[in-house]
Amino acid sequence: MNATVALTESKTSATTTTSARIDRIELTRPDDWHLHLRDGEYLPAVLPHTVRQFARAIVMPNLRPPVTTTVMALAYRERILAALPAGSRFEPLMTLYLTDRTTAAEIDTAVASGVVKGVKYYPAGATTNSDSGVTHVDRARPALEAMQRLGLPLLVHGEVTDTSVDLFDRERAFIDRVLAPLVRDMPGLRVVMEHITTRDAVSFVESCGPEVAATLTPHHLLMNRNAIFVGGIRPHYYCLPVLKREVHRQALMDAAASGNPKFFLGTDSAPHARHTKETDCGCAGCFNAHAALELYAEAFDRAGALDRFEAFASFHGPDYYRLPRNTGKVVLVRESWDAPVEYPYGADTLVPLRAGEPLQWRQLPEA
Repeated sequence: MNATVALTESKTSATTTTSARIDRIELTRPDDWHLHLRDGEYLPAVLPHTVRQFARAIVMPNLRPPVTTTVMALAYRERILAALPAGSRFEPLMTLYLTDRTTAAEIDTAVASGVVKGVKYYPAGATTNSDSGVTHVDRARPALEAMQRLGLPLLVHGEVTDTSVDLFDRERAFIDRVLAPLVRDMPGLRVVMEHITTRDAVSFVESCGPEVAATLTPHHLLMNRNAIFVGGIRPHYYCLPVLKREVHRQALMDAAASGNPKFFLGTDSAPHARHTKETDCGCAGCFNAHAALELYAEAFDRAGALDRFEAFASFHGPDYYRLPRNTGKVVLVRESWDAPVEYPYGADTLVPLRAGEPLQWRQLPEA
């Protein structure tokens, strides 16, 4: 990472040793390896935020109806490209929504298309628009065997939906009941455990071979579960998997800053209209695309690990997905600014993460 270093010095939280304060960061343009763009009138409302910061993104398929076939993925891709701001360059990397009925032939078609880069595994009922997800992993075995054969990654929302399991333990239970046996039985299957939230998930990913990796969100790196309850219920901090205890947040940050190529950036930016969050049964998801890189930079800055930010943000993801690294650059500077309290969202409004609160880094406009 290239960085312009100021003359002042400061203590880092991670090491408590004196080091030069970094006030400017130049990064190879990153990609977002886990993103929700929605569709219809909502798509052009949120897409420009991502395009400003990222060159590519893995686009989630949990629309209504879900994107279950290559034909549907290609059509969704065309809608994304049509919604791009004039003059912008951005490549949507498409995914299929895994169901009990996904066939090996559909996986063959997806890989042959050249635009489908993963298949998303939602346990049925686990999160937003997951009702059509997998009811039991064995029912998806033909598709998974084809993915192993072709090297197409399985992107996992790693939570069980068993109501007898405590909400805060569902990631660990998924690893024990589903993911560990799957990786054992299909060692060649490439798996990304998305938006991990626990030290159990960190340990599991570290213990596996190079086929298993994980994405980390800015909100899980910056906050523990207390954030949901400070001063009352904070619905815009509610996501799934839910924020966990501080010991888990610290384990995630240690993994992100470790330099281990198994861990890379995936925002899981998930927009919802204000009225669907601020209600008696609010939707899960945090919208962070308005300031994703700024939030990640804050997390790495707090950890005294800005020198390892570029590899996490810009290199590990494309390397895992076997895609070329980007060649463009983005620049962040240490500058305080307040996140907007809301954004337009079709006919509705959208409340971003840290709405109305100060952020410590700002991305400079392209020259």
